[in-house]
Amino acid sequence: MHIKSLSEAECFSFLESNRLARLCCSAENQPYAIPLHYAFKNHFIYAFSMPGRKIDMMRKNPRVALLVDELKAGRNWKSIVAEGVFEELPNRIGFKIERDHAWSLLSQHANWWEPGAIKPDMSVPLDDTKHIFFRVAIDRISGREGAA
Repeated sequence: MHIKSLSEAECFSFLESNRLARLCCSAENQPYAIPLHYAFKNHFIYAFSMPGRKIDMMRKNPRVALLVDELKAGRNWKSIVAEGVFEELPNRIGFKIERDHAWSLLSQHANWWEPGAIKPDMSVPLDDTKHIFFRVAIDRISGREGAA
């Protein structure tokens, strides 16, 4: 097995070509990791959610990490870790441009809203009053790739 470190450019390219990450956050000495559909542009991860545990935790501690990985045939794989700061994009004056930008990036992909908008045993929400758009400003990224 040969393992190599990825350059920053390779890491960002990999991040841009994927849509599913594991978001890792922590508050009050309790870590939490969940899958997250995202869009990436200009060093920002954009995502969408309903209120819940991850939003509560990120509001308390905005430092987060995202893991994006890919298993290939055999023992070949690639993974990156992006670290950064959670920034909520509320539906109010001063955030409209960034909130609209998040929506435009996310909406380029079919059913982009479903993972973040539907909770277990819940129907599709009828209004958007509780929808939360957010982004993560990436300040550190690293990655590795393994090949057999």
